[in-house]
Amino acid sequence: MSTIEIVSFGYLHDAPPAAHLTIDLRHHFRDPHVSPELRYMTANDAPVRAAVLGTPGITDLVEATACAVAAFASGPSAGTVTVADGCAGGRHRAPTFAAALAERLTVAGHSVSVCHRDLDKDVVQR
Repeated sequence: MSTIEIVSFGYLHDAPPAAHLTIDLRHHFRDPHVSPELRYMTANDAPVRAAVLGTPGITDLVEATACAVAAFASGPSAGTVTVADGCAGGRHRAPTFAAALAERLTVAGHSVSVCHRDLDKDVVQR
């Protein structure tokens, strides 16, 4: 079975990392950054996770992405399957999505590693 590597990132910090599958969360899902009470929190904080996972469509996207990853992992080539998921700053939507995807894939029996590239970077002022 393939190993799955998930990398969350912020498009406003640097280019997306190389990946087999890249998920752009910027335009279709509400950004917690717009809520002053959530802006300086991260996906490590329960209110941010609740806001992101409560957004319509997010859990469906986690499930669809898990299916796509399983398809990559079942292919004839052995090796790591890399998924990158990004939002604007990499502190809210992307790391929450990455954690939810990792949990879903782990339950399905995959070996999963997660890296949050930009989670600890300063809030991007916009």
